[in-house]
Amino acid sequence: MTKPIPDKAEVAVEYPDKLYIGTFEQASRFDAHLDEAGISLSLHRPGPADARKSVRMHFHYALFAEILRDLAKTVSALPLADDAHRGALRDAAKALYAALESRSTDNGSKSPTADKVRRSR
Repeated sequence: MTKPIPDKAEVAVEYPDKLYIGTFEQASRFDAHLDEAGISLSLHRPGPADARKSVRMHFHYALFAEILRDLAKTVSALPLADDAHRGALRDAAKALYAALESRSTDNGSKSPTADKVRRSR
């Protein structure tokens, strides 16, 4: 199910002989979900055929986990005064963590990673 994009996304795909750049703003829609192999993300800009565009990306879980780790390492680049973006990212990360944590405890088994995070708090 797609949802409206609350802000803006920019996508660039570069080939040796071509560069494709697209923006997706509030009139656009997105879908993000997990599947058996990883993270699926789609951006869609509706409209007439000459303006319509879509981008679909799929990241396997190990790559997406590494992306999250790299984001954590570079969070200092986000100004401390940018409370709105820091809060939105923090709340989204907490929601993802809580969803992953609840799934690991639903079946009675706890993941080693979840235990390690709990111990480090």
